[in-house]
Amino acid sequence: MVAAIRVPKTKRARRELLKHAPKLVETGKKTLILHGTKTSAVLNSVLSDIYHLKRDNAVKYTKKNDNIRPFENGGESSLEFFSLKTDCSLIVYGSHSKKRPNNLILGRTYDHHIYDLVEVGVENYKSMESYVYDKKLAPKLGSKPFFAFIGEHFESSEELKHLKEVLLDLFRGEVIDNLNLAGVDRIYVCTAISPTTVYMMHCALRLKRSGTPIPRMELVEVGPSMDLVVRRHRLPVESLKKEAMKTAEHAKKMKNVTKDPVQGKLGKVYMPDQQVGKLTLSNDIKGLKRERREAKKNKEHSKKQKVNPE
Repeated sequence: MVAAIRVPKTKRARRELLKHAPKLVETGKKTLILHGTKTSAVLNSVLSDIYHLKRDNAVKYTKKNDNIRPFENGGESSLEFFSLKTDCSLIVYGSHSKKRPNNLILGRTYDHHIYDLVEVGVENYKSMESYVYDKKLAPKLGSKPFFAFIGEHFESSEELKHLKEVLLDLFRGEVIDNLNLAGVDRIYVCTAISPTTVYMMHCALRLKRSGTPIPRMELVEVGPSMDLVVRRHRLPVESLKKEAMKTAEHAKKMKNVTKDPVQGKLGKVYMPDQQVGKLTLSNDIKGLKRERREAKKNKEHSKKQKVNPE
């Protein structure tokens, strides 16, 4: 059985096909949640809440890992292994020690290699279970969030700039072009208290009548909420950053060139009108030499006939 392929012949038909062609959209990044050698009750609750917020696109390991040290040489190989195994590009790693209590490391990977890292300390934490509210307002699974970053330190502090990028990647979900207001039911509010501290809270959106087509929004805090104190951060290596920022090069459109599935590449060439009457012909044209030779032979033959009549 041979399937016939219809190729659009006009530019208008090709434009219509391009309009309805499927677009390449980046899917939501999966998140890997890991525990360190030692964790506290606060940190366990933080990791559980993050998993609950991203349970539609996250993988959580509860086993303790003692060979993960992301900021040390060779200590990130285990993270890269787990990233490759679970196909996750976002990493949340929690550990607890006397030097760094309630320590949370947020990281991103590119091609399953560590891209960048941000280490924060969790303070003044309130879990989702500690909030009392109408459960009908609970954010739905897969809904899109708003983000509000308040404070000038998000523009002046390099640590908070980096933390802002990582938080956006962690909680934004899938990248979309169009947004339905009914599908937005939550907001993350991040307030920069100091150049190294951010107060983060999670709120549900309640839509109320406003007398206009656009409803009035009210915020209902549903948790979790916490202070994130930046301790260490590591920016991506320049070579890896350059490779990650590459985009597909679009081929230049060539005029009057089309592609056919059978005949291959076809082109149209413009030929101006040929005015034959104005063309100049020289006597050195090779095509006339044969005519001159034949005329000479005929002339000699006629002379011989006159000299030697029969």
